[in-house]
Order: sequence, then structure tokens, then C-alpha cells
Amino acid sequence: MKHGHERLREGFPLSNRLLREIHGILLAKGRGSDRNPGEFRRSQNWIGGTRPGNAAFVPPPADRVEECMAALERFLHDLPERTPVLLKAALAHVQFETIHPFLDGNGRVGRLLIPLILCQEKVLREPLLYMSLYLKEHRDRYFELLAAVRLAGGWESWVLFFAEGIREMADGAVTTARKLEEVSVEDRGRIQSLGRVSGSALRIHQALQRRPLVSITHLVAETRLSPPTAASGLAALAKAGIVRETTGRKRNRLFAYDRYLAILREGTERE
Repeated sequence: MKHGHERLREGFPLSNRLLREIHGILLAKGRGSDRNPGEFRRSQNWIGGTRPGNAAFVPPPADRVEECMAALERFLHDLPERTPVLLKAALAHVQFETIHPFLDGNGRVGRLLIPLILCQEKVLREPLLYMSLYLKEHRDRYFELLAAVRLAGGWESWVLFFAEGIREMADGAVTTARKLEEVSVEDRGRIQSLGRVSGSALRIHQALQRRPLVSITHLVAETRLSPPTAASGLAALAKAGIVRETTGRKRNRLFAYDRYLAILREGTERE
């Protein structure tokens, strides 16, 4: 997501090339790393079952993937005509999942496509809409509606479902942002009462809001404080109960801004 958003901000178009770049990063390590990261598939895949003959869904043949993805790219660029942004995101997601252009990671890239479209269209400045959670919470209905589009052209029901998800996740994002701001203001007030160390601690607190799980090395680079000053600032924040050291080690330690992380995690335990 970070790579895709940065590329869009640089002026790079939302395109098949960018989707391949994102896929390459996503599958560089771990699950799917042996499944041609960054490349469209050159063999048949399927969803469910043990072979195409008993699969729940069989995407287009490999030799049609480039053609199908080229058509999707044109649609993203409003060819042959302009499509309203939420409708564009709804239709593009289904089309991407139907083409299933990669051997692995199609669900993850297809879900990333939604906020990238909203950012490309300037509806969002940052990719803050977490549709993945909504789709996983309503997993059975989601797959049912995808099948209805593919088998019977049931676009209207899918679009209504998608729009409700956007509304629910947008409301949730606003609520989360307000909670984060309340915690930030409260903790900033506590830090200002720490005395001599409060200046460096406030700079660390600002960095923790951008990245609430950090090492001293990252904080030094982010705040330009010296390592001893960053360490003493973190110690003061830990004593005040604002951060917590998570590793128990003396070296390569990680510090968590627990209250901030708890708000960001709300609901994701259901994912």
C-alpha cells in the first residue's frame, strides 16, 4: 500500500505496471514467494476444488490475461467514458478478482486496488479506508455476490453491498481518527509535565503517532535526536506509562505506543 500510494503521489498512473510492482513487493517474502511475484500468470488457476473440473470458479485462460487486464486498465483511465469513482471502484474490484491475473495474492491485491482508486481520484488523500475488514466480516455474502455477477450479471446487488461497506468503513475511520486525536492530546499534556525531558519526549511522541511501534534507531533517524537523548526520552515515556518496551532485550529493543495501537486494532481481531 505504501509503495502504491507513493507512486501515485509521484504522478505515476494507476496501471497494470503498478499492480505488478505492488504484487512483487507483496509476495517478495513469505506466502506466495514462489508464485512468480510481479508477473501475470502463464498457467491456468482456479478457485476452490482440486482442479478446474470441480472448481467453484475458473478465471480466464492464461493467454487471455493480458487482454483482460488491458481492458481493465482502460476502464480505470475512464475509457471509453468517465465512471463515477465509487462505481468505478466497485466494478474494478470484481473485474480484477474475476480475471485473477496472478498465481497467488489476487485477493490481497484486489482489496488494495480499492483505496488506490480512491486516492488516484482524490477522494482520499491517504489510503485510510479499510475495506478488507468489511469484506472478510461478510465473507460468505461477498463470495455469493461475486458469483452472482459472474453467472447472472447481478451487478446491482454487488454495488449496493459495496456502497454499504464504504459507508461503514468510512464512519469507522472517522471514529478511529477522533479517538486517536483524543489520546494524542491527552498524552501530550502528560508529557509536557515531565520537566526537562519533555522537549525530546514530545518529538518522540510525534514520531510514535506516525509509527507506533519503533526502535531507537528509527526514532534517531525520524527525530534527529542523538541515541542517548532518544533513549532517555523513551525511558521517560515508559515511566509515564505511555510507551512499553516489547522485547525484553537489552539490544534491538522495540517500543510500542500501546493506547494508540489498541485503537488502530479495534475490530481487526475479527479479520
